[in-house]
Amino acid sequence: MTKPTVGERLAGIRREAKVTQEQLAERSGVSVEVIRKLEQGSRGAARLDTLHALARALGVSTSALLGDASQAAARAEPDHQSLSLAEIRRAVVPLRGLTGVPMVAVTNEPPSLGTLRANVHATDRAYNAGDYAVALAALPSLLLNVRAAVDLAGDDRQAEAFDLLARTQHLAGGLLIQLRADDLAQTALSGALDAAQRSGDQVVAATVIRTMCWLLMRQGRIGEAAELAVVTADEVEPRLSRATPADLAAWGWLLLSAAAAHARDNRPDDVGDLIGVAAAAAVRIGERVPATDHLMLVGGFDTAKVQMQRVEAAAVAGEAGRALELSASVPPVPTISRSAWRRHRLDVAWAYAELRRYGKATAVLTQLRDTAPTWLRQQRYARDTVDRIAEGRRRAMTDELAKLVELLGCPR
Repeated sequence: MTKPTVGERLAGIRREAKVTQEQLAERSGVSVEVIRKLEQGSRGAARLDTLHALARALGVSTSALLGDASQAAARAEPDHQSLSLAEIRRAVVPLRGLTGVPMVAVTNEPPSLGTLRANVHATDRAYNAGDYAVALAALPSLLLNVRAAVDLAGDDRQAEAFDLLARTQHLAGGLLIQLRADDLAQTALSGALDAAQRSGDQVVAATVIRTMCWLLMRQGRIGEAAELAVVTADEVEPRLSRATPADLAAWGWLLLSAAAAHARDNRPDDVGDLIGVAAAAAVRIGERVPATDHLMLVGGFDTAKVQMQRVEAAAVAGEAGRALELSASVPPVPTISRSAWRRHRLDVAWAYAELRRYGKATAVLTQLRDTAPTWLRQQRYARDTVDRIAEGRRRAMTDELAKLVELLGCPR
C-alpha cells in the first residue's frame, strides 16, 4: 500500500479537525497559498519548520505530517533532502542504542528470500527506468526486511541472505548517488561491500566497487577512483577460457570505470588501453547475457557500452567532432541498460552544443525529457548543456528549449 504524501496527511488531519485552510493559515502563520500547494502536491517540498508550525496549529506531532516525500527527491526540488530521504536514512543508518542493536526493526516475520529477491529486482527495474520516486519509496522497508531475513537465515542460507543484502544496499547506494546524497550513498555501499564479502560472491563485490568508483569521481576523487578500479580489476581478472558472462561483465565494468577516471585525469593513452581490454571482454560475452540473478548488477555491459565509453572519453577530452563520429556506431536505442544509454545521449547533446548545432542538441535533450524526465532533472551535465544552448542561441528561445530550461531549473 502506498504511503500517504505530506500533503495528503496534512489535508486529512486538517479535515478531521474541521479546520479550513484559511483558519489553519491564521493559526499557524503559514500562508494559505503554501497550505494549498502542499495539499495539492504542487512542486516544492515542505520545509521542516513549516511542517512544525502546521503541526503545532493542528495539535499533532510533526512526525504525523511526514508522509512520502519521495516525489520531491526524485524531482530534485529545493529543500527536499531533510524530509524526503528521512525514511531511507533510517534504513541505511538505523538508530542504535548502547547494546548496538538497531532500534528500527521489522515487527512481523519478513517475506521469504525468494519474494524479497523478486521485490529487489522490481525496485531495480524502477530505478533503471528512471522512476526514482518509486524506488525511493520501496527501498526503506525492503532494506529492513532483508536485514531481518539475514538475522533469521539458517547456516545453510546465510550466504544467500547476505548476497541479497549486498544487492539491496548496492541498489540503495546507486539511487542515493543519483539523488546527490553522497555521504549516505557511501554508507550504503560500504554496507553492500561488507555483505558481499560475507556472501562469498566476488562478482557482487566487484560491482559494488564499480559503483564506489562512480561515487569517488562524483566527489572529485579521480585518482582514488582510478586506483580502486584498476586494483580491483587486477584482482578479479578472469581466465577467458572458463569465465562466465557475469565474471566478464564485472571485470569489464571495472575496466570502463578506470577508463572514465583516467579520461578525467588527462591520461588518454591509459584510456585507450583500458577500453581496448574491456572491448575484448565484451566480444567474449557476445550474446551470452549474464544470468538473471546478476542482471541488476552487471547487466548493460556489452560492445555498445564499450563504444559509449569511447564517446565519453572524447567528450571529456573536449573533442566534440570525434565524439559525434564515434557515436554513429552506438545503437540509436538502448541495448540492455537504459541508464547507460541515456548518459551517452548527454554526451551527444553536449557535442552538438559545443559545435553550435543547437537545434540538434535540443532535439536530443527533448527526447530524454520525453522518455525520462525525472532522470534528466537530476543530471547536472544536462543543466550545463542547456545553459550553453540558451546562452549561445541567436534567435528567440524555442518552446522546446523553454521547457528544458523550466525542467532543469536553468536561469532564463
